[in-house]
Amino acid sequence: MTTKRVFMRRRLLQLVLASLVGAAIVTAPAAAAPPGPPDVYRPVRGPAAPAEYRYLQKTWPGESIPRHAHADAATQARQLPTVGGRWKSVGPTNIGGRIVSLALDPRRADTVYAAAASGGIWRSTDAGQTFRSAWPDDWTQAMGAVATGPDGTLYAGTGEPNPGGGSITYEGTGLYRSTDGGSHWRPIGLRDSGAISAITVDPANPRRIYAAAAGSLYNGGGDRGVYRSDDGGTTWQRILTGANEFTGATEVVVNGNTLYAVMWDHRRRPDLRTYGGVGSGVFRSTDGGATWQRLGGGLPEQGPDVGRIGLAVAGDRLYAIVNKTSGPFEGFYASTDGGDTWNRTPANKALTDSQSSFGWWFGKIWADPKDARHVHVAGVALLTTKDGGATWTHDDTSIHVDHHAMVWDPRRPGRVYLGNDGGVYRSDSDGDGGWVKARHEPYTQLYSAAITPQDTGRISGGAQDNGSLRSWGGEGFNEYLGGDGEENLINPTDVDNVYACYQYGNCFRSTDGGDTLTYFADKTTFKRRNWFTPVVFDPRDPQILYYGAEVLNRSTDGGVTWQPISGDLTGGPGADPIYTNYGTITTIAPAGDGRTVYAGTDDGRVWVTKDLGATWTKLAEGRGWVTRVVVDPADPARVYTTHSGYRAGSRLPHVYGSTDGGRHWKDLSGNLPAAPVNDLVIGRGHVLYVGTDHGVFAGRAGGGNWHRLGRGMPLVPVDDIEYDAGHHRLVAATFGRGFYELTTP
Repeated sequence: MTTKRVFMRRRLLQLVLASLVGAAIVTAPAAAAPPGPPDVYRPVRGPAAPAEYRYLQKTWPGESIPRHAHADAATQARQLPTVGGRWKSVGPTNIGGRIVSLALDPRRADTVYAAAASGGIWRSTDAGQTFRSAWPDDWTQAMGAVATGPDGTLYAGTGEPNPGGGSITYEGTGLYRSTDGGSHWRPIGLRDSGAISAITVDPANPRRIYAAAAGSLYNGGGDRGVYRSDDGGTTWQRILTGANEFTGATEVVVNGNTLYAVMWDHRRRPDLRTYGGVGSGVFRSTDGGATWQRLGGGLPEQGPDVGRIGLAVAGDRLYAIVNKTSGPFEGFYASTDGGDTWNRTPANKALTDSQSSFGWWFGKIWADPKDARHVHVAGVALLTTKDGGATWTHDDTSIHVDHHAMVWDPRRPGRVYLGNDGGVYRSDSDGDGGWVKARHEPYTQLYSAAITPQDTGRISGGAQDNGSLRSWGGEGFNEYLGGDGEENLINPTDVDNVYACYQYGNCFRSTDGGDTLTYFADKTTFKRRNWFTPVVFDPRDPQILYYGAEVLNRSTDGGVTWQPISGDLTGGPGADPIYTNYGTITTIAPAGDGRTVYAGTDDGRVWVTKDLGATWTKLAEGRGWVTRVVVDPADPARVYTTHSGYRAGSRLPHVYGSTDGGRHWKDLSGNLPAAPVNDLVIGRGHVLYVGTDHGVFAGRAGGGNWHRLGRGMPLVPVDDIEYDAGHHRLVAATFGRGFYELTTP
């Protein structure tokens, strides 16, 4: 990410706070804690950046994500009746988002297909300048691979195989085929594959297809390994099985009569990630997949520390990049005899640094089809060698960082397409510079949205790996704060007064629309801050703001100075020594009376103060991660809470409501899909709108009978929704398809 591309282990600042007993009522500290030392966080980007935030948010403590949880909830969402008008996509179209795979159409010049991590399949017919959706809106948007056969048939593999650090990568529903360039699709199997990492069509036989099934990250077994179909995908045979139930395949390459495959052990448990193991390695078959040999001859020996491997095959010349199970770079290897023997190439700092501490995010090598010694390697930066790995150059300035996909165009000498966390790029210099970014690519992954009743054209929001974005101050959307974009606010009475944060509560304020920014997080009191730290306006006076750490902070001068108005409202830090930021406030809801404030935490607690923090009352505990507390602006006693988590064996509510200030709660989940609920807003006539991992739903307050809201929005996670009552306007921030807007009754 940038300050952009600095990678460092985050250290948590320590401040002195009075300790609290775990009573239901606590008293705020008599005096504010002293300010801490200067903040040490940096706006870094990359899959390690979210630490355990998104994984912990989307799971139930001690449980993994249940098998098919995402697909089952999607089915439930599709079955609900739809009400309301049509959603309209409102950008960004010029920012992009994570691209995990690319393919070229062999029958249509300048036609490129791109697989967006959580945004479906896209097609460009103008050499990568503009992209249009080529995937059904109502199907899973989680993608792992896209490929074309020599006859023009298009294949898509669903589920993202790049596992992230503590983030969620959504599983898919198998393989799909299109014979008309993505206009129509049909499923062709491997539904229980979790994620498809690669699809290879035999260039000599378009009906022979190979699939590398990575498998579920969260559950063992299922369809994982290397599969072959000899009938265009009607039937499948597993031809390479992994060493254990968490060994999947990430690459399969056809080289004449020889097959190569990469296998990888990877597993995400509630308390641990293990991205390597004895099943990881490079394999070769010379008999069509009947038998396989694990290649050695200089490659790392089989063992628990072998992590993700990237492989490129160019005739008898092979390349492999090997990372350790823990994530860092292990070595780059070359073979000139088809993989019998391997030599480790000379050490190179840029190559080592390119993998940072999360080599499992990449695992890709691409060899120039015209020059086998010219190779590109995926990393934070794009690494390039022109001498088979003896020397390297790197590019982390002309293109976005974190690379995942590349393809050469045989029709256009020198033309290469690249996919990374910033979208699609094209080079006409064999990938050695001259990169041009796509102009229209509406598949940004958003965490948040901010709108204003003063100007319906103003939208801002935080984006994964693309900073805080705004619709003003430049052509199209533009980034005005780096890092992973998190909370964004626009003062409802002054459009130039804006606030933006990057991860772990590093927040800034501006009085000129974001052109200049003043850091204020170091003025707050905290020991721990959530990855997405909440900052909210008081509904009566936007000069009053609240900021949640493990304690609640309040400002009365627009964020210039801050005072703590609570003790620790959480159960304390979690047990995980790696993720030390657990035990934080995740949502804040000031009431319209100027005295009452509600707060929710990541460890399932809900609190209220009715005297601006002098005393606090615990209203609930033991619930799932509290994603939002919402109070009726006309009635401080009417309050709602929403909760995250895919859950196994329990039907704990995702939505609660109370009409007596939280003394009693009613389950309002009703017929909502069994999936995380990320936000709730109160519309006209006490209609409730909720944003979930499977779209937006509407229901009556106090009911529990929900309808899918609007037509035209893909079945994509909605992390945030904002409501403008005066303009009857609802804006949704989706995690994979940008902003959507709907006119409400």
